[in-house]
Amino acid sequence: MTRVALIGANGHGQHHRRVIAGLGGVHLVGLADPQPVEGDPQGARVFRDHRDLLTQTRPDVVVICTPPHTHLAIAEDVLRAGADVLLEKPPVRTLAEHRRLAAVIAETGRACQVGFQALGSHAAARLWDFVASDKVTSIAAVASWQRDDAYYARAPWAGRRQVDGRPVIDGVLVNPLAHALMQALETARAAGAGEWATLEIERYRTRPIEADDTAFARLTYPSNVRLIAAVTLAGEDFIAGDIVVDSPAGRAVLEYPTDRLTLPASDPADPSDRTGLLENLIAHRTTGAPLIAPLDRTAIFTAVLQTITAPDLAPPTLLASPYVENRAGTRIITGINELLRQVAETGSLPSELGVPWATPAEARTPPR
Repeated sequence: MTRVALIGANGHGQHHRRVIAGLGGVHLVGLADPQPVEGDPQGARVFRDHRDLLTQTRPDVVVICTPPHTHLAIAEDVLRAGADVLLEKPPVRTLAEHRRLAAVIAETGRACQVGFQALGSHAAARLWDFVASDKVTSIAAVASWQRDDAYYARAPWAGRRQVDGRPVIDGVLVNPLAHALMQALETARAAGAGEWATLEIERYRTRPIEADDTAFARLTYPSNVRLIAAVTLAGEDFIAGDIVVDSPAGRAVLEYPTDRLTLPASDPADPSDRTGLLENLIAHRTTGAPLIAPLDRTAIFTAVLQTITAPDLAPPTLLASPYVENRAGTRIITGINELLRQVAETGSLPSELGVPWATPAEARTPPR
C-alpha cells in the first residue's frame, strides 16, 4: 500500500483528491492547506503546515498543488523527507530554480514527476511517432477559453506578477494553457527541431491585471521549423486546444484536452486513453517504469516560461472598448477566434497582420 499525501487540498487539489480516491493500492494519509480543508478528507489527517504533515504521516508520495511560486521550497522539503513528488505545473519559475530542484532530486535519490498530464496521452504519442517520420514545417497551438472576474479573485496571486514583493507566476501560456504550450514544444522536440533560436511574444490583457490573458508567441528553430502559440482567456467560441502540425504528408491535428487525433488522409480517431501521472509515478516506484513527465523533460518549458515572464518585458497591452466586450464579468475580444486561426495558419503575429489593437512583438533568445 502506497502512502500518499496532498499539499494544497482545496481548489485544483480537489481534482487530485478524486484521482487518489479512484486508485487502488494507495492510502491517503494526509492533507495540508493553510485554509480550512473543504469537503470530506476521506479519513486523512488534516494539517495547516506541510512540514507537520511530512513529519507526522511519513508519506511515500506527495502531490504538491500549491501556488506556482511556492513549488520549489515545498518540493525540496518533500524530497528531503524521503518522499517522491508529483509537482503541479508550472514546476518552477526559472532555469536556475530548475537546476536547484534537479540537484535535490539527485542528492536524495527520489523521483519528481511534473503535472503535465497531457504528456501521458496515447494519442499524443501517436502524433509524435508521426512527426518523427516526416519533415515538419510548422507547429501551432490554438486555444480559446473564457475566464470571468471570479477566476482572478480566487487567489491573491491570480493575474499578478508580484505579491508582497515576491515574484509570482501567472499568464495564459504559463498557467491555464501551459499544457498547450508544453504539447507544442514536445511535438517540436519529437520532430527533431532542436533548441529554439528566437522567441517573439505579443502579450495582451482585457482587465486591470498584471499578467496577460491573451498571448501570441512565435519560436523559430535552426532547422527552420516554426512553432506558434495563439491562445486567449477572452475567447468567443470555445476552442479546447488544438496542436496543428503541417508537413509534406499533410496536416495533423491533436485536440489535446480530449485526445482526439486526426492524421493526414485519415478520419478523426476517437479519443484515446491516457496514463495517469500519479499511477505512473507509483509504477515507477514499484516496477521501475520510466516517468512520463520527469523534471528534465520540462526544462524547455521552463526556458520559455522564464523568457515570457521576464521582469524587463513590457507590461501586457491593455485592450478595452471598442475591441473588448464585458459580458457579466467575462471579457470577450471581438474577432479573436478568427485572429487565432489566422495567426496559426499564416505564422504572422497580430502586429504583422495589421490588427488595430496590436503592439510590436518583443524578441528574445533562449536563457542559459
